[in-house]
Amino acid sequence: MSNGLLDIRNLRIALNGNKDQQVVKGLNLSIEPGQTMCLVGESGSGKSLSALATMGLLPPVLSPIAGSIKLKGEELLGASPARMRELRATSMSMIFQEPMTALNPVARVGQQIEEVLEFHTNLSQSARRKRVMEMMEGVHLPDVEKMYRSFPHQLSGGQRQRIMIAMALVMGPQLLIADEPTTALDVTTQAQILSLIRELREQQGTAVLFITHDMGVVSEIADDVTVLKLGEVMETQNVENLLRHPQTDYTRQLLQAVPSHVPRMARAEGSKEIVLSTDKLCKTYGGGGIFTRAREVKAAQDVSIKLMKGRTLGIVGESGSGKSTVARCIMRLIDPTSGSIMVGGSDIATLKQRELKPQRKKIQIVFQDPMRSLNPRIEVGQSIIEGPLNFGVPRAKAMARARELLELVGLPASAIDRFPHQFSGGQRQRIAIARALAMEPDVLVADEAVSALDVSVQAQVLELLAELQQRLGLGILFITHDLGVAAQICDEVIVMQYGRVVEYGPAAQVLGAPQEDYTKALISAAPGRDWDFANFRPFSEAPLAP
Repeated sequence: MSNGLLDIRNLRIALNGNKDQQVVKGLNLSIEPGQTMCLVGESGSGKSLSALATMGLLPPVLSPIAGSIKLKGEELLGASPARMRELRATSMSMIFQEPMTALNPVARVGQQIEEVLEFHTNLSQSARRKRVMEMMEGVHLPDVEKMYRSFPHQLSGGQRQRIMIAMALVMGPQLLIADEPTTALDVTTQAQILSLIRELREQQGTAVLFITHDMGVVSEIADDVTVLKLGEVMETQNVENLLRHPQTDYTRQLLQAVPSHVPRMARAEGSKEIVLSTDKLCKTYGGGGIFTRAREVKAAQDVSIKLMKGRTLGIVGESGSGKSTVARCIMRLIDPTSGSIMVGGSDIATLKQRELKPQRKKIQIVFQDPMRSLNPRIEVGQSIIEGPLNFGVPRAKAMARARELLELVGLPASAIDRFPHQFSGGQRQRIAIARALAMEPDVLVADEAVSALDVSVQAQVLELLAELQQRLGLGILFITHDLGVAAQICDEVIVMQYGRVVEYGPAAQVLGAPQEDYTKALISAAPGRDWDFANFRPFSEAPLAP
């Protein structure tokens, strides 16, 4: 291994310094200036911990017990806190996965970028502001004067991530660590962020350590790839070699779990029973203050859909397209402005909250983040039985059913007395699905239910939903920004933009032969769309059908 800008040799990180509880076990990697190294693996593989150790940001319960981390030849392990603060400002920086938790919600974003310059340079206030404006323009933010004055909540997810990149690069670091910076972004924003990182690497010679579980992203941005599993290095290869010739079973499993962007074969239609439909559903936000003019935002406009029993209808689109607004209207978590929502033969669009209770059994929702939707203070069994208890089911009967449901979603019945934090992310999502099924619904709404999961866990949850649908005849409304996931699970697909439906039809038609320019743009922006990961080759090299 050559001496690079960043050299990590035999890094071992342990819990409470106990060598028998190692979470990173002998990591070796080297990154040259202008190179992108992708660190990939499932949750718990040690990817983020390796990055935090490099930045000197490990939590107190974790500590390096062996190895070396050198930046430009300088040893970082054992460096003083003051020296690490200086290096974090001048030589290396990090972009975190969720900018909303990394940015100060009560400070304007321009001031947060400028703060870095204030602490680490002698520039005047006007020079600092000028540098911040140049940096914001450099990351392709629109109307930088307005952006400078904005608070984080006033920006989109992609804009907040660009602010984080501007903050990370304002001091011109030689090493950029990006920890899952595109995981929760829609495909077009994701493509823009990846393009921006490539541009910065090429123009400034920045070395990039890019942490991700998305092999599609790896195919777009990596020069070299290191694969981790439970803290151990499985293999390190050039990206082309790794995608074509993975050396370990684990890497092959990761690649084969990536959902293909080629739509699955159409299923026979089956039941004609409509379990959910909307007609000209609209949601308009409006109003103004005493001194401000009322401004209407049409989050959903004339949305008409039909979902059959045992079928999956996908809603795809960018952030702000209105897909989650439609889901929340259908669930009556928010009130629609106009239109009808038919569930089980009843129009629930105008029902009062007390009138909705009998209808809520028929339609249940699984949210994106189960850690936020499950009560952390009560056992998962109590979460699962809460709904049935509210509908008069005896506690003993509800608890017995909860045990059955846990086994149905692939968890042991004995897990019923454990708390949410004692499970992995994929297991928590299975619990959320079990809770939804406890009400024996006709319709399951999945709002970005797999977007934050590893590809292997994502594949397991998608397989579980398909199995449950087949066994229970569920109609599933699946909201996602991942076109690969939509292609593998959906029978029909709706594409939304600015609150309107721009394309609607069978998945094979919408995703395989789109008619609208917007749909074509979404598909062309999807990372990894050119690779047949399951067969370790680009689609261009696939054999011709006989």
